[in-house]
Amino acid sequence: MNPANPLIHPTAIVHPKARLGVGVRVGPYAVIEGPAQIGDGCEIQSHAILTGWVRMGANNTIGYGAIVGADPQDYAFDPATESWVVLGDNNRIREHATLHRGTGEGTETRVGDHCFLMTGVHVGHNSVIADRVVIANNVLLGGHVHIGSGVFIGGGAVFHQFVHIGRQAIIQGNASLSKNVPPFLIGAEINCVAGINVIGLRRSGMTPGQRQEIKDAFKLLYKSGLNTSQALAAAHQRQWGPEGTAFFEFVEGSKKRGICDLLTSLGSSARSAGGEGE
Repeated sequence: MNPANPLIHPTAIVHPKARLGVGVRVGPYAVIEGPAQIGDGCEIQSHAILTGWVRMGANNTIGYGAIVGADPQDYAFDPATESWVVLGDNNRIREHATLHRGTGEGTETRVGDHCFLMTGVHVGHNSVIADRVVIANNVLLGGHVHIGSGVFIGGGAVFHQFVHIGRQAIIQGNASLSKNVPPFLIGAEINCVAGINVIGLRRSGMTPGQRQEIKDAFKLLYKSGLNTSQALAAAHQRQWGPEGTAFFEFVEGSKKRGICDLLTSLGSSARSAGGEGE
């Protein structure tokens, strides 16, 4: 190990302008460029590359061969732009994941706290991942994608730029989404939802009353025979608790991409993800 710092392997390259907190471990052949800022207790594993445009909190693990802070995949990007990848605390970024920095001056790609990004995940420029999100292997997030808190994304799913996924949703593996998925639902196949994430909501500790309100909101939006505008107008005539309010506020704010349609017939994989009923 490095005699000056036994936690940094002698083959690692750490730029003098990089700022490392207390107890940061840097594995063999890892590269940390300036002006990266690494919080206390982080581990940068072998062959990982932090390009310098990175700020992270405490107790994060950056896996073997991962690349964090690389230039965005944007033809118009100017490499002189100062933009960042920002990570919170207690995140696990596994092998060969790629997180690209923002494409505009002063912008960020952001990951919250307690997230788990598995092998081969790609997070495009200016994407925002909230807290306690799990993203399975080989998921691709285009630029400006927003993932709400508590979301689980199955392996191989792909997301068009500017797509938003509401909190506590679950996304089926291999789904392909260019429309938004409202909170608490199951995203599936191509631009569809397959019902309510009942299992996930139960595990999160929601009460039966809270889950019933989500079920009522879902039925009004997707099963009442009303179009989206009519369903929103009907929703405004009712009093909703926090969950129903969050649901319809998300739908109302989804004008850029629109929301996913309801699957008319469910395949076995969609049913296994949770289903609609109690």
